[in-house]
Amino acid sequence: SCFEPALDYVAVKVPRFELEKFPLEASALGTQMRSVGEALALGRTALEAMNKAFRSSEQKLEGISMLDESRYDTDLLLRSAHPLRYLAAFTAIKKGETDLEKLSKITGFDIYFLEMLMEQKELEDELSSSALTSGLYLKAKKAGLSDKYIKSISKQDPPEKLVPARHYVDTCAGEFEALTPYCYTSYGEEDEGEGLGKDAVIIVASGPNRIGQGLEFDTCCTLSSRAFRRLGRKTVMINSNPETVSTDYNTSDRLYISPLTAEDVLSIMKKEGTRDVVVQLGGQTPLNMAAELEKNGAHIIGTSLRSIDETEDRGLFSEVVKKLGLRQPENRSAGSVSEIREKAHEIGFPVLLRPSFVLGGRAMFIAYDDEGLEEFMRKPEVTVSPESPVLVDQFLEDAFEYDLDAVSDGKSVYIGGILQHIEAAGIHSGDSAAVFPPYKSKPEILQEMREWTLKLARYLNVQGLMNIQFAEKDGKLYIIEVNPRASRTVPFISKSSGVDLVEAAVRVWQGEDLVAQGLVKEEGSFAEGRCITGWAIKEAVFSFDRFPHVDPALGPEMRSTGEVVGYGRTFGEAYAKSQAAAFNKLPVSGRVIISVNSKDRATIVPIAKALEELGFQILATKGTARDLFAAGIFADVVLKTHDGHPNIVDCIREKKADLIINTPMGFRSRQSDDDIRTEAVRAHIPYTTTTSAARAAVEAIRYLQENRFIVRELPKGTR
Repeated sequence: SCFEPALDYVAVKVPRFELEKFPLEASALGTQMRSVGEALALGRTALEAMNKAFRSSEQKLEGISMLDESRYDTDLLLRSAHPLRYLAAFTAIKKGETDLEKLSKITGFDIYFLEMLMEQKELEDELSSSALTSGLYLKAKKAGLSDKYIKSISKQDPPEKLVPARHYVDTCAGEFEALTPYCYTSYGEEDEGEGLGKDAVIIVASGPNRIGQGLEFDTCCTLSSRAFRRLGRKTVMINSNPETVSTDYNTSDRLYISPLTAEDVLSIMKKEGTRDVVVQLGGQTPLNMAAELEKNGAHIIGTSLRSIDETEDRGLFSEVVKKLGLRQPENRSAGSVSEIREKAHEIGFPVLLRPSFVLGGRAMFIAYDDEGLEEFMRKPEVTVSPESPVLVDQFLEDAFEYDLDAVSDGKSVYIGGILQHIEAAGIHSGDSAAVFPPYKSKPEILQEMREWTLKLARYLNVQGLMNIQFAEKDGKLYIIEVNPRASRTVPFISKSSGVDLVEAAVRVWQGEDLVAQGLVKEEGSFAEGRCITGWAIKEAVFSFDRFPHVDPALGPEMRSTGEVVGYGRTFGEAYAKSQAAAFNKLPVSGRVIISVNSKDRATIVPIAKALEELGFQILATKGTARDLFAAGIFADVVLKTHDGHPNIVDCIREKKADLIINTPMGFRSRQSDDDIRTEAVRAHIPYTTTTSAARAAVEAIRYLQENRFIVRELPKGTR
């Protein structure tokens, strides 16, 4: 309002939808928000910004693209409020639709946006039918197309490598010099400003929020930029997410709003005159481009790509585990459908199946028999080949799972904390409630975790952050996976322990080892953080109420869209707060339905007794009720879902339950459990799938019944 408008750029925001995890019906968009994130792009023209925005959405799009008509009904999408409608309009134009007025009436899109699609179509026609001259190549780059897309259309290599110009976002309308560091790139123009030089460090962030890669990674990028700047280094942040702190003007010395691709990062690297790039903090997106960046002259800060490959390649990692004398579940790699069956029978059911290079557990599946294998292989997103093998792992059913976050300097290890999962084994770590410190574990198992962490960090020469997932079953410890990078639990552990693990990693990268930082006492040893509030519990938040047709059962594929924390002096206080924060408030009176597998019958008795003492009425399925009666607990019998009516699901629908404890085991139990969980979520009734979670709920209910709430100041950290 203070200056005349003098904008010399266009901004385009594209929502990010999780169409694979949460498929949407044709006319799904309306007044209720369905997107889980968004990407922002800036360009000199609307077409350039639009193409860059679609590239930034990280949905395997190289810009405005045609839809695969073997997967999508384009005519239906044109008439539907669906996230892909704009691309459906482009598909129609590419197929020969020229009446934009008619298309505007069908879709509701303004003619302006359809003319943009026509311009894109004409450009693509020119690329596919003409020689790729310098002028045509520049024209395509000014339209926001990537080199990869240009080559795929023209079937020709670019005549030369163009370097884009740097532009600043002018926040002062040209009235006086803008001090904000927002930048974007475009082609065929002059640079604005100079590069920061070789001492600057580039931080590749994580892009739009989505399931499996959310704000936790953005927090890590933000903390690293602040740490580098405190230590005297200038930082360049590259991100496309407008929702995050990393894209605030005061987080870095320079910020580029840009698609997160190797092509874009390399061009910014040249503009700024630096080779140093951080890829450890932004989740899988930066890691996916790390090899190409290094091949083209980037210096990847921290753990080497060779060490990262040794943890991500299942065969190489198995060799590392054997060499160090550690233990992991039986596992095989299968490059064909017949091999999947063969390897599954070698290992023995149940098995965990997962495609290579997945994010957030995408398409992972637990198979209990050959029928389960067939169901997995029918999934449209599953492709099996020697280049993209499926990993077949022994599934440790009824195991306790742990997450450990640490910082290493290659010689010593500082363990920020060990989290114990409350949910059953086989549920993705991002979907499970997790407790810091571990609340139900053997000291010798925890000590083994620490020793194994030190061995792995030293062998892999980890420089910076690392996350290890463990499982314990029948007194034996197993390694599930090792990630020599930031994990989604790093911000949680940092806040809860008072030690900024990201800053510790940055100091390691700057040459200050863990002994010099005061985090470990002597080289070659390990130390561990503690929870500064007593107990801290991380709980996942789900959005199933926005996708009523989606089965809310949890498994190895991540489904949560966020997380919350509960702090407390006691475990019960922390757990109660975490559940209330996740809109899953526990009852203080009423009815509890209990249905547990035979293995959990002895464990459930003291829990049921405690609930009875707390004033709850107990309902139980036949087998559970019989065992409870033998222990002196009288429970009303309720039928299982396949035994007739009225059954558990009927009770939930009629809201005759205030808490549900159900521990399925085996394929049939998990299938029947789906209906129970679906109805519980719809009725907003708290539901636990493990006796560990049930015990946690009892402690939380006891705390809530005391009705004694105290406001406390969060303790200061150790640094």
